[in-house]
Amino acid sequence: MHEERLAEFSRERLDGRPVPDDLRTMLVAQWEGRTDLQFLLDLTFLEPGEPSPLLDTSYLSEKELADPEMQAINAGIAEMSRYAKFVAKGGKGWIGYWTHPDEPEGPPPVIELDTEFTYWTLAGGNLAEACASERARYQGEPDERIAFAQLADQLAELGLPLSTRDYDALHDPGCEVDPEKLTNELIDIERGNRGIA
Repeated sequence: MHEERLAEFSRERLDGRPVPDDLRTMLVAQWEGRTDLQFLLDLTFLEPGEPSPLLDTSYLSEKELADPEMQAINAGIAEMSRYAKFVAKGGKGWIGYWTHPDEPEGPPPVIELDTEFTYWTLAGGNLAEACASERARYQGEPDERIAFAQLADQLAELGLPLSTRDYDALHDPGCEVDPEKLTNELIDIERGNRGIA
């Protein structure tokens, strides 16, 4: 029923990669107007045509856009969109996958980009686990381990089972290629291309 829409989402957000099962479940829930998963995980998936935060310059003035330093920064950040595949708004900013080709085989690490353009790697084997691990810190339950187990139970009841209820068992893959460092390197390359010291 949603296959065409999922294929479009895959092309626009994931460069045609298969949509992971947990993401598929969450997308379909949002499209069907079921907001319980969105509420539990504090996620809203990007709509078709909504730009990646790495490509959105609409908040900049014409003067800022004409500034060579800002052009170098924007070009370097735009280059990052080849590897950082953001699929949702939530948490501190945007959440998605780190797909740099030098990362090990297996599911890509889940990353978060905050509104200050700082990258964070999230623990969890998939997007749902990563978001649940983050949300466990904000549940009003002082022990995030208990909060995570409660969230895992609620998600399972809604048809989105996690691989574990044990917060300490979550895999934190980290990133082989540091997104923050790579961003700075790409901006420096763009500065050099423009003759900016």
